[in-house]
Amino acid sequence: MVAKSKTRRAVMVVALLFTSYMWGPGIPAVNAQSGNAVRSGSESSAPAAPLKVGPGEIEELGYVPPEEDPWESFNETMFNFNRKVDRYFLKPVATGYDKVLPDPLQVGIRNAISNIDVIRRLVNNLLQLKLLGAGRELARFTINSTVGVAGLVDVAKLGLHIEPSNEDTGQTFGAWGLGPGPYLVLPFLSVMTVRDGVGSIFDRALNPLTYVSIFVDGAEFVSTGTFTLNAINERSLNLDTFEQIEETVIDLYSAVRNGYLQSRAAAIKE
Repeated sequence: MVAKSKTRRAVMVVALLFTSYMWGPGIPAVNAQSGNAVRSGSESSAPAAPLKVGPGEIEELGYVPPEEDPWESFNETMFNFNRKVDRYFLKPVATGYDKVLPDPLQVGIRNAISNIDVIRRLVNNLLQLKLLGAGRELARFTINSTVGVAGLVDVAKLGLHIEPSNEDTGQTFGAWGLGPGPYLVLPFLSVMTVRDGVGSIFDRALNPLTYVSIFVDGAEFVSTGTFTLNAINERSLNLDTFEQIEETVIDLYSAVRNGYLQSRAAAIKE
Protein backbone atom coordinates (compact mmCIF):
# COMPACT_ATOMS: atom_id res chain seq x y z
CA MET A 1 0.00 0.00 0.00
CA VAL A 2 2.88 2.40 0.81
CA ALA A 3 4.49 1.77 -2.59
CA LYS A 4 1.21 2.41 -4.39
CA SER A 5 0.66 5.60 -2.40
CA LYS A 6 4.11 6.88 -3.40
CA THR A 7 3.42 5.95 -7.01
CA ARG A 8 0.15 7.89 -7.00
CA ARG A 9 1.88 10.98 -5.61
CA ALA A 10 4.68 10.71 -8.16
CA VAL A 11 2.20 10.40 -11.03
CA MET A 12 0.24 13.37 -9.69
CA VAL A 13 3.20 15.67 -9.44
CA VAL A 14 4.21 14.97 -13.05
CA ALA A 15 0.73 15.86 -14.30
CA LEU A 16 0.60 19.03 -12.23
CA LEU A 17 3.97 20.15 -13.52
CA PHE A 18 2.97 19.62 -17.13
CA THR A 19 -0.24 21.58 -16.67
CA SER A 20 1.52 24.37 -14.82
CA TYR A 21 4.25 25.50 -17.19
CA MET A 22 2.84 24.87 -20.65
CA TRP A 23 0.53 27.50 -22.11
CA GLY A 24 -2.29 26.70 -19.71
CA PRO A 25 -3.60 27.73 -16.28
CA GLY A 26 -0.95 27.91 -13.58
CA ILE A 27 -1.04 25.12 -11.03
CA PRO A 28 1.41 24.97 -8.13
CA ALA A 29 4.14 22.37 -8.20
CA VAL A 30 3.58 19.59 -5.69
CA ASN A 31 6.20 17.73 -3.73
CA ALA A 32 6.03 14.06 -4.66
CA GLN A 33 6.45 12.95 -1.07
CA SER A 34 4.33 15.36 0.92
CA GLY A 35 1.81 16.63 -1.63
CA ASN A 36 2.42 20.20 -0.44
CA ALA A 37 2.80 23.15 -2.77
CA VAL A 38 6.44 24.20 -2.95
CA ARG A 39 8.88 26.45 -4.77
CA SER A 40 11.48 24.30 -6.50
CA GLY A 41 14.88 24.83 -4.98
CA SER A 42 13.52 25.90 -1.59
CA GLU A 43 14.32 24.07 1.64
CA SER A 44 10.90 22.46 1.69
CA SER A 45 11.37 21.03 -1.80
CA ALA A 46 14.60 19.11 -1.28
CA PRO A 47 14.92 16.32 -3.85
CA ALA A 48 13.25 13.13 -2.80
CA ALA A 49 14.81 9.72 -3.21
CA PRO A 50 14.52 8.52 -6.83
CA LEU A 51 11.17 6.89 -7.44
CA LYS A 52 10.80 4.74 -10.53
CA VAL A 53 7.30 4.65 -11.97
CA GLY A 54 7.05 2.11 -14.76
CA PRO A 55 4.25 1.12 -17.12
CA GLY A 56 3.49 -1.99 -15.07
CA GLU A 57 2.86 0.03 -11.92
CA ILE A 58 0.65 2.48 -13.79
CA GLU A 59 -1.44 -0.31 -15.30
CA GLU A 60 -1.67 -2.04 -11.92
CA LEU A 61 -3.20 1.10 -10.42
CA GLY A 62 -5.90 0.89 -13.07
CA TYR A 63 -6.16 4.62 -13.68
CA VAL A 64 -7.07 4.82 -17.33
CA PRO A 65 -9.38 2.51 -19.29
CA PRO A 66 -8.26 2.32 -22.95
CA GLU A 67 -11.38 4.11 -24.18
CA GLU A 68 -10.31 7.26 -22.32
CA ASP A 69 -7.28 7.62 -24.60
CA PRO A 70 -8.50 6.52 -28.05
CA TRP A 71 -6.14 9.00 -29.72
CA GLU A 72 -3.07 7.68 -27.92
CA SER A 73 -0.85 7.51 -31.00
CA PHE A 74 -1.57 11.13 -31.93
CA ASN A 75 -1.39 12.26 -28.31
CA GLU A 76 1.97 10.64 -27.69
CA THR A 77 3.38 12.24 -30.86
CA MET A 78 2.19 15.67 -29.70
CA PHE A 79 3.45 14.99 -26.19
CA ASN A 80 6.94 14.23 -27.50
CA PHE A 81 6.77 17.35 -29.67
CA ASN A 82 5.93 19.46 -26.62
CA ARG A 83 8.82 17.90 -24.71
CA LYS A 84 11.16 18.95 -27.52
CA VAL A 85 9.72 22.48 -27.42
CA ASP A 86 10.43 22.46 -23.73
CA ARG A 87 13.92 21.01 -24.07
CA TYR A 88 15.14 23.28 -26.87
CA PHE A 89 13.20 26.48 -26.17
CA LEU A 90 11.25 26.81 -22.95
CA LYS A 91 13.78 25.26 -20.58
CA PRO A 92 16.78 27.27 -21.90
CA VAL A 93 14.76 30.50 -21.78
CA ALA A 94 13.50 29.68 -18.28
CA THR A 95 17.03 28.85 -17.15
CA GLY A 96 18.29 32.25 -18.28
CA TYR A 97 15.20 33.90 -16.79
CA ASP A 98 15.91 32.15 -13.47
CA LYS A 99 19.47 33.52 -13.40
CA VAL A 100 18.26 37.09 -13.95
CA LEU A 101 15.19 37.21 -11.70
CA PRO A 102 15.51 36.28 -8.01
CA ASP A 103 13.14 33.66 -6.63
CA PRO A 104 11.01 36.09 -4.58
CA LEU A 105 10.28 38.16 -7.69
CA GLN A 106 9.31 35.05 -9.68
CA VAL A 107 6.94 34.00 -6.91
CA GLY A 108 5.57 37.54 -6.86
CA ILE A 109 4.89 37.40 -10.62
CA ARG A 110 3.08 34.08 -10.15
CA ASN A 111 1.01 35.59 -7.33
CA ALA A 112 0.12 38.69 -9.36
CA ILE A 113 -0.95 36.67 -12.42
CA SER A 114 -3.03 34.38 -10.21
CA ASN A 115 -4.61 37.39 -8.50
CA ILE A 116 -5.69 38.86 -11.84
CA ASP A 117 -7.31 35.54 -12.75
CA VAL A 118 -9.81 35.85 -9.89
CA ILE A 119 -12.83 36.20 -12.20
CA ARG A 120 -12.46 32.62 -13.49
CA ARG A 121 -12.31 31.20 -9.99
CA LEU A 122 -15.11 33.38 -8.66
CA VAL A 123 -17.52 32.67 -11.52
CA ASN A 124 -16.94 28.93 -11.43
CA ASN A 125 -17.32 28.75 -7.67
CA LEU A 126 -20.68 30.48 -8.06
CA LEU A 127 -21.73 28.21 -10.95
CA GLN A 128 -20.96 25.19 -8.74
CA LEU A 129 -22.82 26.80 -5.80
CA LYS A 130 -19.61 26.83 -3.76
CA LEU A 131 -20.47 30.03 -1.91
CA LEU A 132 -17.71 29.67 0.68
CA GLY A 133 -15.18 29.28 -2.11
CA ALA A 134 -16.55 32.37 -3.85
CA GLY A 135 -16.34 34.30 -0.60
CA ARG A 136 -12.73 33.25 -0.11
CA GLU A 137 -11.86 34.39 -3.62
CA LEU A 138 -13.42 37.82 -3.05
CA ALA A 139 -11.63 38.17 0.26
CA ARG A 140 -8.31 37.05 -1.22
CA PHE A 141 -8.58 39.44 -4.15
CA THR A 142 -9.43 42.40 -1.93
CA ILE A 143 -6.65 41.71 0.56
CA ASN A 144 -3.96 40.81 -1.97
CA SER A 145 -4.79 43.69 -4.31
CA THR A 146 -4.37 46.22 -1.49
CA VAL A 147 -2.16 45.00 1.34
CA GLY A 148 -0.44 42.53 -0.99
CA VAL A 149 0.68 45.28 -3.40
CA ALA A 150 -1.38 44.42 -6.49
CA GLY A 151 -1.20 40.72 -5.67
CA LEU A 152 2.59 40.38 -5.62
CA VAL A 153 2.41 39.06 -2.06
CA ASP A 154 -0.19 36.46 -1.08
CA VAL A 155 -1.01 38.11 2.23
CA ALA A 156 -4.38 36.35 2.37
CA LYS A 157 -2.72 32.95 2.52
CA LEU A 158 0.53 33.72 4.31
CA GLY A 159 -0.92 36.07 6.92
CA LEU A 160 -4.58 35.15 7.24
CA HIS A 161 -4.54 31.51 6.06
CA ILE A 162 -7.28 32.11 3.48
CA GLU A 163 -6.64 29.37 0.94
CA PRO A 164 -7.52 29.80 -2.77
CA SER A 165 -10.48 27.95 -4.22
CA ASN A 166 -9.20 27.09 -7.67
CA GLU A 167 -12.20 26.24 -9.83
CA ASP A 168 -12.39 26.36 -13.62
CA THR A 169 -14.98 25.82 -16.33
CA GLY A 170 -13.89 22.24 -16.99
CA GLN A 171 -14.59 21.43 -13.34
CA THR A 172 -17.95 23.20 -13.61
CA PHE A 173 -18.90 21.10 -16.64
CA GLY A 174 -17.89 17.99 -14.70
CA ALA A 175 -19.91 19.06 -11.66
CA TRP A 176 -22.91 19.48 -13.96
CA GLY A 177 -22.53 15.89 -15.10
CA LEU A 178 -20.69 16.35 -18.40
CA GLY A 179 -18.20 13.54 -19.01
CA PRO A 180 -14.53 14.30 -19.67
CA GLY A 181 -14.42 12.94 -23.21
CA PRO A 182 -11.17 11.58 -24.66
CA TYR A 183 -7.78 12.64 -23.38
CA LEU A 184 -6.11 15.11 -25.74
CA VAL A 185 -2.63 16.58 -26.25
CA LEU A 186 -2.14 19.47 -28.65
CA PRO A 187 1.06 21.31 -29.60
CA PHE A 188 2.12 24.17 -27.29
CA LEU A 189 -0.79 23.52 -24.89
CA SER A 190 -1.13 21.82 -21.54
CA VAL A 191 -2.59 18.32 -21.45
CA MET A 192 -6.38 18.17 -21.30
CA THR A 193 -9.56 16.27 -22.01
CA VAL A 194 -12.03 17.44 -24.64
CA ARG A 195 -14.26 18.79 -21.87
CA ASP A 196 -11.39 20.69 -20.26
CA GLY A 197 -10.23 21.96 -23.63
CA VAL A 198 -13.65 23.53 -24.30
CA GLY A 199 -13.68 24.81 -20.73
CA SER A 200 -10.29 26.45 -21.19
CA ILE A 201 -11.75 28.62 -23.97
CA PHE A 202 -14.25 30.05 -21.48
CA ASP A 203 -11.52 30.36 -18.84
CA ARG A 204 -9.37 32.36 -21.23
CA ALA A 205 -12.33 34.64 -21.97
CA LEU A 206 -12.77 35.24 -18.23
CA ASN A 207 -9.11 36.17 -17.74
CA PRO A 208 -8.48 39.95 -18.03
CA LEU A 209 -4.97 39.24 -19.33
CA THR A 210 -6.59 37.97 -22.54
CA TYR A 211 -7.46 41.57 -23.39
CA VAL A 212 -4.11 43.12 -22.45
CA SER A 213 -1.78 44.45 -25.12
CA ILE A 214 1.96 44.71 -24.60
CA PHE A 215 3.99 47.11 -26.76
CA VAL A 216 7.66 46.38 -27.37
CA ASP A 217 9.59 48.70 -29.72
CA GLY A 218 6.31 49.76 -31.27
CA ALA A 219 5.12 46.19 -31.89
CA GLU A 220 1.90 45.05 -30.24
CA PHE A 221 1.67 41.68 -28.52
CA VAL A 222 -1.91 40.94 -27.54
CA SER A 223 -2.36 38.62 -24.55
CA THR A 224 0.02 35.98 -25.95
CA GLY A 225 2.92 37.85 -24.40
CA THR A 226 1.48 37.73 -20.90
CA PHE A 227 0.60 34.05 -21.13
CA THR A 228 4.07 33.30 -22.47
CA LEU A 229 5.54 35.18 -19.51
CA ASN A 230 3.42 33.03 -17.22
CA ALA A 231 4.65 29.85 -18.93
CA ILE A 232 8.30 30.88 -18.66
CA ASN A 233 7.86 31.97 -15.06
CA GLU A 234 6.20 28.69 -14.09
CA ARG A 235 8.86 26.67 -15.90
CA SER A 236 11.55 28.63 -14.08
CA LEU A 237 9.91 27.93 -10.72
CA ASN A 238 9.92 24.21 -11.52
CA LEU A 239 13.36 23.71 -13.09
CA ASP A 240 14.80 21.40 -10.44
CA THR A 241 11.60 19.52 -9.71
CA PHE A 242 10.83 18.83 -13.36
CA GLU A 243 14.35 17.60 -14.04
CA GLN A 244 14.07 15.17 -11.15
CA ILE A 245 10.72 13.86 -12.39
CA GLU A 246 12.03 13.37 -15.94
CA GLU A 247 14.99 11.41 -14.61
CA THR A 248 13.01 9.12 -12.31
CA VAL A 249 9.77 8.43 -14.19
CA ILE A 250 10.14 5.73 -16.85
CA ASP A 251 6.91 6.12 -18.86
CA LEU A 252 6.43 9.89 -18.73
CA TYR A 253 3.55 10.02 -21.23
CA SER A 254 1.43 7.53 -19.29
CA ALA A 255 2.38 9.11 -15.97
CA VAL A 256 1.27 12.56 -17.10
CA ARG A 257 -1.94 11.25 -18.66
CA ASN A 258 -2.94 9.13 -15.68
CA GLY A 259 -1.97 11.73 -13.13
CA TYR A 260 -3.87 14.45 -14.97
CA LEU A 261 -7.06 12.41 -15.28
CA GLN A 262 -6.87 11.42 -11.62
CA SER A 263 -6.24 14.96 -10.42
CA ARG A 264 -9.14 16.31 -12.49
CA ALA A 265 -11.53 13.62 -11.28
CA ALA A 266 -10.55 14.37 -7.68
CA ALA A 267 -11.00 18.13 -8.19
CA ILE A 268 -14.53 17.63 -9.52
CA LYS A 269 -15.49 15.44 -6.56
CA GLU A 270 -14.39 18.05 -4.01
